[in-house]
Amino acid sequence: MDRHIAFGVLGPIRIWRDGAELPPGPPKQRAVLALLLLEAGQPVSLSRIVDALWPAGAPSSAANIVHRHVGNLRKLLEPHLAPRAPGRLLVRRVGGYAIDVDAGTLDLLRFRELAQRARAARAGGDTEAAAELFTQALSLWRGEAAAGVPQELRGHPAFFAVDSEHLAVLREGADLVLATGAPERMLPLLQSAAALHPLDESLHVRLVQALAATGRQAEALALYDTMRARLAVQVGVEPGPELSAVRARLLHDVQTPPDGTDDGRPLSGTDRPPRQHAPESAPAVRPTQLPPDLCTFVGRRTELARLTELLDALDDGRPAAASVVISAIDGMPGVGKTTLAVHVAHRLAHRFPDGQLYVNLRAFDVSESAVPAAEVLRSFLTALGVPARDLPPDTDSRVALYRSLLAGKRILILLDNALDSEHVRPLMPGSSSCLVVITSRTQLRGLVATHGARPITLGLLSREESREVLAGRVGGERTAAEPAAVDEIIDLCGRLPLALAIVAAHAATQPDLPLASVAAALLDDRDSLDGFAGEDRYTDLRTVFSWSCRSVGPQAARLLRLLALHPGPDISAAAAASLAALPARRVRALLATLNGAHLLARSGPQRFAFHDLLKVHALEQSRELEDEDTRQLAVRRLLDHCLHTAYAAAEALMPNRIEAPLEPEAAPGVVPEPIGGRQEAMAWLDRELPVLLSAVPYAQRRGFPQHAWLLAQALELHLDRQGRWQDQTAVQRTALEAAISLKDPVREAQACRALGFAWGRLSEDDRADAFLRRALTLFTEAGDAAGQARTRRQMAFLANARGRHTEALRHYEHALALYRGIRNLGGQAVVLNETGWTHILLGDHERAITWCDRAVSLHRAIGDVNGEAAAWDSLGLAHHHLGHHPEALDCYRRALGLYRHMNDRYLQADTLLHLGDTHEARGAHITAVLVWRQAVRILDDMGHPEAKQARARLEDTPHHPR
Repeated sequence: MDRHIAFGVLGPIRIWRDGAELPPGPPKQRAVLALLLLEAGQPVSLSRIVDALWPAGAPSSAANIVHRHVGNLRKLLEPHLAPRAPGRLLVRRVGGYAIDVDAGTLDLLRFRELAQRARAARAGGDTEAAAELFTQALSLWRGEAAAGVPQELRGHPAFFAVDSEHLAVLREGADLVLATGAPERMLPLLQSAAALHPLDESLHVRLVQALAATGRQAEALALYDTMRARLAVQVGVEPGPELSAVRARLLHDVQTPPDGTDDGRPLSGTDRPPRQHAPESAPAVRPTQLPPDLCTFVGRRTELARLTELLDALDDGRPAAASVVISAIDGMPGVGKTTLAVHVAHRLAHRFPDGQLYVNLRAFDVSESAVPAAEVLRSFLTALGVPARDLPPDTDSRVALYRSLLAGKRILILLDNALDSEHVRPLMPGSSSCLVVITSRTQLRGLVATHGARPITLGLLSREESREVLAGRVGGERTAAEPAAVDEIIDLCGRLPLALAIVAAHAATQPDLPLASVAAALLDDRDSLDGFAGEDRYTDLRTVFSWSCRSVGPQAARLLRLLALHPGPDISAAAAASLAALPARRVRALLATLNGAHLLARSGPQRFAFHDLLKVHALEQSRELEDEDTRQLAVRRLLDHCLHTAYAAAEALMPNRIEAPLEPEAAPGVVPEPIGGRQEAMAWLDRELPVLLSAVPYAQRRGFPQHAWLLAQALELHLDRQGRWQDQTAVQRTALEAAISLKDPVREAQACRALGFAWGRLSEDDRADAFLRRALTLFTEAGDAAGQARTRRQMAFLANARGRHTEALRHYEHALALYRGIRNLGGQAVVLNETGWTHILLGDHERAITWCDRAVSLHRAIGDVNGEAAAWDSLGLAHHHLGHHPEALDCYRRALGLYRHMNDRYLQADTLLHLGDTHEARGAHITAVLVWRQAVRILDDMGHPEAKQARARLEDTPHHPR
């Protein structure tokens, strides 16, 4: 037995090795661990594990999945274990798997040992020792057994048995402690258990007794009223005899005068409260049902001001909505809707002297069904004093009575976790003197339309508000001492209130742990939600997210899981359709559902984005519920969509410039986006560039090197024209890696060529020369003349940039001969123009005109509009330097017209700069300034690095207004 390993299962599953906590892994893996630990060393068969993990029916690969989880757990528990070694902790025995534990390493066994010792002490008459041992045993519980395991698995007998064992020991311990006259030692344990088991009457009997025994009779009576309402709404029954008898006794004690006329007769379990002590026709107290407010509430000033303004309008008689809808702007669960609503209700409660009603409608809690309006009305009417015998049987009659009772009264009504507008419409009062605050994970547009509700969108916290949350929970001194760690925690929590609260709770319970260590642990777990596990389902981020995911239906939930495979910051509806292999119209409807449920946020027209933590959850679900072949095929479809559309866009921008053929064909279900021309191509590339930059390395990581290489080729020209040379180096490095893995020397050469040219544009001359020489060698060895020629052209370009113009001419001479050898007219025309440009740089302008004239003619003959425009620009520059200003202006205007026709904004700017130079040279200073301004505006709009140089040219002229 490895004494350095310990486990906790009386609450969230926890593992420690040498005092350091280990993450238990994704949901299904922790479920396997939970089943083994709950059996406390006894073997659990494979079939029992499969039945527990898939209660609705196991997939064909279930056994393999279980074996994989067991293998992962072994690696986690014994990381130095040799491959295929049997292990000493998680072992295979006759009958199944087991974990070797004892009372020193598993809290469940320690709990049982303490409980047994307590019973022995009680049997021996040592009640004080028994009470202490019961208290120690029960204090080991941190929540429901194995909290954090997927909710659909909690119906398994193993979970039920351990929770029942806890309640049995708690009842024993409470009875003993209450009898010994020390209720305060058991009170917090009873309160925690009652929160986990809100419908357990025997538990609430003992809690009511403990509250009363500590002098808190009013709280005890209020707890009875809450329990009675809960039973009415959720079960449809009145409290049983034992709970009713305890209440009667409390009322009797409260009403008995101090002269001691009470006979002191003890309550029996069958005593019923005398009617005169608890009149059924009136509530015991004015309804004040709000949950506790958060003591460290921060931020939300704008929303609080709007809510207060609505109430002021109500008081002043101005038109105002009678209900206020609170929803998250990005729809995320955990954004703090309930926290804000409860805080607002407490702040405004004094303005509603007739009381406050509250109900959790549980629309998104998969462990319980949503509370129907009829049951809510039953509870509210009971709280308003309507006897059970007078409750109308049908919903319409209850609505009428409810509105009649509220008429003219000032009551605040908080409806938490509503499903939709229809869910809460019967609960709207008819009187405008009441205020209704509603929270929901969906947008209640119907209520806005029918009742004039005022929606208040609730977004993520600001960075400053996030700091306040952490400081309020872990201490201002601690956060001030580690500001960098605080900022990292905020980033890793995505400014989501619930995530921040969970992490802060973990840090607050470990005051000696540096916040930098907290941040480092979150960073290590950034691909899972293990770092955001809470003590119960309401504070466990994975569970809270799962409620929303299941509420949208199986098709939308599956789409969400597949969308998590997308590598970019957001995804278009068209790409989502290819990814899921579904018709575009159906996908748009599913995306609208996910957006309406606030699981996706709109990032633009027909574009959607995840919050980082929701994406992690969706990826976990994808790994759990989709087999690897399905996931890999979805990734292939996504990459096909990106690749085929990118090729179409590149072809529209520069026809016939991509030398590599597009292969293979797109997978079934892929529908590339239609590219109608240059303008659509530029618009698509601008929109999708962040996605495409992510897709290249993603394709390589996922085992699609051909897609990675081809995508890099399709992006090369666009990245160069946009001046995105750092991005170009990153993309082409991945392309080089892909080409090497494909063992294709020509593709390796193409990647080296593009990478070398990008390094040259960044003035990294040594790197540029090394990669370009490598490219030239590989192309030569492969006999690829076109590749050699293109490499020579780029070597010449960089030589010109370094002032080595004679060297550039030698490279162009080689390139022209290579293109002529393979009869590539387009390549010949480009080299003719670039040779002319080099003669301009050498000052030989007459010769430059000869070369550029030939380039114009050849480009026009083959119909290459882009090349023709470039040649006109070069020709204009040669005439400019010879002082032929009219000829230069004519050439530039021809080039500019062609570039505008092609919507090539970068080359428009380049030609405008040349055009401005010629106007300046001929004395048209104001015209020159206006033309240069156009060029600077275009480069600024593009975010191009050459904008700075162009702006300097503008500002250096004495005619530029200061």
